[in-house]
Amino acid sequence: MFKVYDISMTVQPGMAVWGNAPAKQPELRTLNPHPPDKNGVYETELRLGVHTGTHLDAPLHMLADGDTIETISLQELVGSARVVDLTHVRDGIGRADLEPLGLVRGDWVLFKTINSETDTFEDDFIYLREDGARYLIEVGVRGIGTDALGIERSQPEYPTHRLLFRNRILIVEGLRLKEVAAGTYFMVIAPLKLSGIEAAPARALLIGS
Repeated sequence: MFKVYDISMTVQPGMAVWGNAPAKQPELRTLNPHPPDKNGVYETELRLGVHTGTHLDAPLHMLADGDTIETISLQELVGSARVVDLTHVRDGIGRADLEPLGLVRGDWVLFKTINSETDTFEDDFIYLREDGARYLIEVGVRGIGTDALGIERSQPEYPTHRLLFRNRILIVEGLRLKEVAAGTYFMVIAPLKLSGIEAAPARALLIGS
């Protein structure tokens, strides 16, 4: 018997957003409520940024000549993934934290940190340091998922993002991994089918025993 873990953030007003900025909050507006006779239709309008909640970044996010979101195929977002327990890390994830994990070429790796313990945005969230990114490039991982809303804390010139994008490593941000034990799972990342832009909100699932 298998178990499905929904590792996506719920998109709703009041959710954690980057920098706790009110302008980044999703908005739900009722266009048509049910009329008194209850014979009508109910319709809602949703306004949100493409980096809201769980989302997939495309290289255009950080590279002026980078590829847009539709160039990332679902083939690259479905398959085996490793959840690694980094809850002991208290600042940035570096090479020394990653070397003992036995990562191999082609891995999808999902970072479970203390970020998953809170539903609020914290300025001091756990992020991937530049030396950690360089190590993952050396290993040759396919993709990285983080349980923070960003993979770095606005480091000068964004070296983590740019290094990963230039080496064709995919980045998913905003995962929820509190209820998921370290191990190997079947992963599905399903971004909205958008085109010509730098990111897309996504539903993320892990399937395990």
